[in-house]
Amino acid sequence: MAQQPTKVETLIVGGGIGGLATAAGLAKAGKNVHVLERAPQFGEVGAGIQLAPNALSALDRLGVLDKVMKDAVFPERKIYIDAVTGETIATIDLGDEFKAHYGYPYIVTHRADLHSALLEACQESGKVSLETDREVLSAENQADGTVLVKTLGGAEYLADAVIGADGIRSNLRDQIVKDDLVASQYVAYRGTVPIEAVGEDVTSSPAVLCWLGPNMHLIQYPLRGGKLYNNVAVFKSDSYSPDHDNWGTPEELDARFSVCCDAVQNASRYLSRDIRWPMYDRNPADVWVDGNVALLGDAAHAMVQYLAQGGAQSIDDAIVMAEELGATEDVAQAFTNYEDRRLEHAGNIQRLARVAGELFHIEGIGRNIRNHTFKDHRPTEYSNLDWMFMPIDRAPKVRNYPV
Repeated sequence: MAQQPTKVETLIVGGGIGGLATAAGLAKAGKNVHVLERAPQFGEVGAGIQLAPNALSALDRLGVLDKVMKDAVFPERKIYIDAVTGETIATIDLGDEFKAHYGYPYIVTHRADLHSALLEACQESGKVSLETDREVLSAENQADGTVLVKTLGGAEYLADAVIGADGIRSNLRDQIVKDDLVASQYVAYRGTVPIEAVGEDVTSSPAVLCWLGPNMHLIQYPLRGGKLYNNVAVFKSDSYSPDHDNWGTPEELDARFSVCCDAVQNASRYLSRDIRWPMYDRNPADVWVDGNVALLGDAAHAMVQYLAQGGAQSIDDAIVMAEELGATEDVAQAFTNYEDRRLEHAGNIQRLARVAGELFHIEGIGRNIRNHTFKDHRPTEYSNLDWMFMPIDRAPKVRNYPV
C-alpha cells in the first residue's frame, strides 16, 4: 500500500537564509511551518555577508538582531578604490550620521553566524519542524486548494501553502518561470584569514574596501569581531565555457591582478585557490506565484553580488511573506499580495546590480570617466541609496529601471 503524503500547514523548500527567515517570521505570525532542506544538515556556504539597514530592520522584526550583531563588525566607511592606481574613488560614511538617517547601522558578518541565529529562532519557536536530505522535485496545485509536493527519495507532502526558497538552481522556479540561469562570465575566489595576517593597516579603522579594476574587483573587510579578514576576488574569464572546466583558472586570476597596485596583488595570497565560484544570476521575472506556490529569495530574484543586497532582499521577502500569510487564510491571495509588494522592487535591484558590475569592471577611458564622475561625491549623501537601504516600510517607491 502506497504511503500517504505527510500533511503540513506551510511547507518551505530550502533551509538557507531566506527559507529560515521566512519560517521564523511565519512562526511569529502563529503559523506552523515545515522546512525541507536538500543537504544532509542545515548550514550556510561561504564566509562574509554585508547587511544594510533594510536587512537589520527585518532581522529586528524577526527577533534575531541581537544575536546577529554579537559577532558582527561595524565598518566606519565603505571605500571604493581604483585597483590599478590605489587612489580613492568615493567613500560612503557609515558612522553616526548614517545610523541616524536609516535607524540601523551597516554591518558585515559571517554567513554562518546569520544562518545560525535564524536556525535557533526556528528551533526555539515551537512552530517550525526541520527535515534534511529532502530534495523537492515538484509542487503541484490540487483541485481542493492544497499542494502536492514530491521529493527525489519518493516522500510526498500535502501542504496548504508552499514557498520555494530553494536557491538560484530552484526546481520550483522551473515550474513557474521556465527560464535559464544567466552566466555572467565572471568567477569569484574567496579567502578568510586571521586578521594578524594582513597587518595593522586594516585593523585601526574597520572598513569595507572595494578595489575596482579592469574586468576585476576585490572586496575586503573584517569578520567575527575583527578576528578574521574576508577577501573576495572577482574577475572576468576569457576562457568562458558553459561546462566550467576551464572557466576562471588561478592563472587567469593572477593575470587579471597583475595590472593592479601592490596592495591588491598582495591580497591574492589570502585567497583559497582550490575552489572557484562561477557567478550566475537570473533575469527579472514577471511572475513568482502559481496558485498556492510562491518563490522567494534567490529562487525568485537571484542577482549578481555587486550591490551586496542578495541576502538582504531574501530577508525582506520573508518579512512581507509573513505579513501577508499572517493576515488571511486565503493563501493564493496572500501570495498575490506578496508578489505585488516585492517583485518590482527586487527586479530593480537585479537590474541595477548588473549595471554596478559594469561600472566596477570598466576599462580604458571609461575607467577614468567613472573615477572623475565620483570625485565630488559627499560621503554622507545617502539619497540615492534610500530606496534600497531604508527599512521596507519606509523605502521610497522606485519604478522599473529601463536597463
